[in-house]
Amino acid sequence: MAGTTATSSPHPTAPEPHGYDEAAAERWAAEPDKRPGRTAFQRDRARVLHSSALRRLAGKTQVVTPGSRSQAWDASPRTRLTHSLECAQVGRELGAALGCDPDLVEAACLAHDLGHPPFGHNGEQTLNDFAKDIGGFEGNAQSLRLLTRIEPKRFAPAPGPHTREAGTDPRGGGRGELVSVGLNLTRATLDAATKYPWPRGGHPADPASVKFGVYEDDRPVFAWARDGAPAHRTCFEAQVMDWSDDVAYSVHDFEDGLHAGHIDPNCLLSEQERSAVWAVAIGRYVPVDADPRELADALDRLIDQEWWPHHYDGSAVAQARLKDAASQLIGRFCLAAESATRQAFGPGRLTRYAAELVVPRAARYECAVLKAVADRYVMQRAEQEALRADQRIVLAELAEALMARAPEGLEPQFRALFDGAADDRARKRVVVDQIASLTDASARTLHTRLTARR
Repeated sequence: MAGTTATSSPHPTAPEPHGYDEAAAERWAAEPDKRPGRTAFQRDRARVLHSSALRRLAGKTQVVTPGSRSQAWDASPRTRLTHSLECAQVGRELGAALGCDPDLVEAACLAHDLGHPPFGHNGEQTLNDFAKDIGGFEGNAQSLRLLTRIEPKRFAPAPGPHTREAGTDPRGGGRGELVSVGLNLTRATLDAATKYPWPRGGHPADPASVKFGVYEDDRPVFAWARDGAPAHRTCFEAQVMDWSDDVAYSVHDFEDGLHAGHIDPNCLLSEQERSAVWAVAIGRYVPVDADPRELADALDRLIDQEWWPHHYDGSAVAQARLKDAASQLIGRFCLAAESATRQAFGPGRLTRYAAELVVPRAARYECAVLKAVADRYVMQRAEQEALRADQRIVLAELAEALMARAPEGLEPQFRALFDGAADDRARKRVVVDQIASLTDASARTLHTRLTARR
């Protein structure tokens, strides 16, 4: 590979993870092992878990803004961080049940939202508008960039994984200089964290899709991580991560909505309310040609379960029952995928490109119904839309102010990259990287500082 050569290790080489070949455990920049006995994927999991990017997710919007008045009902609301931890727990167990390396799947789940900017998907859309002339913004592509470039963990002599021409790096650094290789994760972990393995406009079925997994600047490391992979196909571990993500946020957003009093289970018996939920689901969580009767059947199957939360009054007993319902839902969705996948691919170890995760249509529709219920009763509340409108203004103004006044306002890491950038496009991408790294609160603080009258 086009990486660098590390010095020999004082310890024995880490054991190769069972079921994965040497290429899967390879890193861009070779490294000595700090201590014997750990697998390459255990090291990857530790690196993501200890990263500052993961910690920052504690201050980033999941459904509603951390610390907002709409969260007054709960002193410890779910954030992007708690969601990532919950996703990781679901993914680790489901992956292990199917024969994946559990540390690999957990690392991918922990990493899957690292690139999300302040204010969640609302901020993602605003940054995409701001960056439309330099390749746009996408949280998943930003995650790859963060893992392989931005998060400061390992440096290696140029050329680095983002080099366009031998000996130089597009973000600064000439031949022989040290350039960041981010967390320097293994090939398999980077691949497992890649939900959309194509560049902007490269969706195999919909070139107009806003979803993509790599910016043009990061194509070299993306190509390295995807070496030998079928075009546009996600690896098995990434599929496990993706379903675990869906399961975790659908169940927990529904749970939070009930706990907050925004969702009344009795409303789901009303035909008028059910029709409103189907309208949210169709085109957003299920295909545009989906039959509402199929959604109704999915909801009815859930309501008919003895553990379904038919009412919630906030008492300790009700809280325990709601927690049990959440556990039952997670188990239901994971067991459905595990059983269907085993039926299709047999009992052996399922890794990398040896299988596809099979999620029954019934389970997907039940999951989609939960997403639509939370969307309808939590995210579409008037106060939330007013807050999102304010967030869009804050982030758009911050982006313009930072671009006009940079390097003022840039943190030292990004100031150095801005000063060393080759052209205006590269400088604008540095500004986007800086903004994407902010928490909701730090974005507002920086906005106030840069836009205040002097």
